[in-house]
Amino acid sequence: MRKNTKILVVEDDISINKLLCDMLRQNGYDIISAFSGTEAIINIKYGNISMVLLDIMLPGKNGEDVLSYIRKEMDIPTIVISAREEIDLKVKMLKMGADDYITKPFDIDEVLARIETNLRRYKIGKNTINEDVISFKDIKMNNIQREVTVNDKLIEFTNIEYKILNIFIKNPNKVFTKANLFESVWEDEFLGDDNTITVHISNIRNKLSKYGIHKEYIQTVWGIGYKLIDKN
Repeated sequence: MRKNTKILVVEDDISINKLLCDMLRQNGYDIISAFSGTEAIINIKYGNISMVLLDIMLPGKNGEDVLSYIRKEMDIPTIVISAREEIDLKVKMLKMGADDYITKPFDIDEVLARIETNLRRYKIGKNTINEDVISFKDIKMNNIQREVTVNDKLIEFTNIEYKILNIFIKNPNKVFTKANLFESVWEDEFLGDDNTITVHISNIRNKLSKYGIHKEYIQTVWGIGYKLIDKN
């Protein structure tokens, strides 16, 4: 997996940038460094990047600007690494399409593990979906083009949102716990204290409701989890 995997490290703190780059090189990854948001976007546009490690507080364009650009232009895993711990900011970045959020100071082994998990998840997400086109009510998912339409209106989903919705549509009326969804999508142990699933479910609901004729697609089963409602 690491061969020909190019990771862009976007961090204006020279020592932290070097620490991350050294760790990644030692583990066999190709590395590009950027110290501003503007420099990051140039590298993303022309550098054939496989993953981005992204700080938020950057000179020039900030991390939110960079993440917004990534999600408009391509589908690559993006992990935010920031000293800011506010839950509202974490939720905002996840809703914007960040695949993970790590706070500083960080454990270098944990960062490496999360990088590997996200790269593996993206690879599996792109290679193991068998059904070409699946549908539910007025939702259609084209797994060749990786597109979702609701009432023939194209809706953009992040890779994580796409995988969660795909799981639901393949299993209407089945109740999934947060642990089920987390372990299926991230392929990692669910520790029970992460609101990541809640954020992504909310984001999926909002996007579907924009063009859907049904009031509710994904129902919260209180105390258990979520399910796709197979009824009008």
